Amino acid sequence: MPRTRSLAWAELKIGLISIFAIFMTLVLIFLLSGEGGFWWQQYGLKTRFENIAGLKPGAPVRVAGVEVGSVTAAAFDGDRVDVAMKVNQKYKHLITSESVAVLGSVSLLGEAAVDISAAGHGTPVPEWGYVKSGRAVGSLADVTTQATEGIEQLTAVLADVRNGRGTIGQLITNDSLYRELNRLVASAEEVAQNVNRGRGTIGRLANNPAAAQALEGALQNLQDVTARIRAGEGTLGKFLTDDTLSRNLTSMSTNVDAITGRLSKGQGTAGALLNERELYDRMNSMMNRMDQVTAALQKGEGTAGQLLHDKQLYENMNATMAELRKLIAAISADPKKYLNVKVSIF
Repeated sequence: MPRTRSLAWAELKIGLISIFAIFMTLVLIFLLSGEGGFWWQQYGLKTRFENIAGLKPGAPVRVAGVEVGSVTAAAFDGDRVDVAMKVNQKYKHLITSESVAVLGSVSLLGEAAVDISAAGHGTPVPEWGYVKSGRAVGSLADVTTQATEGIEQLTAVLADVRNGRGTIGQLITNDSLYRELNRLVASAEEVAQNVNRGRGTIGRLANNPAAAQALEGALQNLQDVTARIRAGEGTLGKFLTDDTLSRNLTSMSTNVDAITGRLSKGQGTAGALLNERELYDRMNSMMNRMDQVTAALQKGEGTAGQLLHDKQLYENMNATMAELRKLIAAISADPKKYLNVKVSIF
């Protein structure tokens, strides 16, 4: 009987040790499997993808790169795939309505995972609620899509080139454009040869040291002139740097404004001429009378008109003036002959 009790106690100890070992194994598996926590510490989430790229149950779920749970199931919902996840509740405040779930990878072999962006602002997603999905930048699917789009665009460009569209297409398919381009290249080569031989202005400048030195001297003189102008030398330098000229111009402008104001107000003769109708009419009447007198003179009317047009009258007046000059000369030579003064006393 004591032997039987001893055997039962030994079996009990073996059973307890086995149970403890199994518990420790489960704990170690939990510690090594990530941050998902026990089943009572987790809550469910969902997201929806067009293509899960081989995502399987048990794949890790990460928030900002930290593993917080795992994928539990993946099933079709129409033409898209619903992915169910279990996530540790202590990260619930980071998974909100502003978070985005994308497909990531665990290793270089391409093992899929679910990456959720952390968003402290927004409303936390409730249990079994949907997290918005997006496309991961730089993922294999994204690279494949971009490569496909690039190949399609390249194919379209090649088709346009083959159809002769654009400059490259014309160059490849249009013989006349090729000949013109060939002539252009030949002309450019001829110009380069002429320059190398010293022909033309550029050729002489490139091959003749004297021309280069003359150009350098001209540039130096231009710099000297510019320096003198900046220093205020000469008329142009004074104009740019001397404030006196600026003040004189300002004063002249002020005087012109004052004169213009006086003319506008009708002050002075010019102002009255501009603003008073009576003075204008009088000057106009005077000009009309002068025109009439001029017309009468041209017609030979009056003494002055006869003097301008009658040659006989001109000659008579000229002879009279000649006789008068002779008389004055004779009187000057012998005044007693012509001036006889008698004094009588009554």
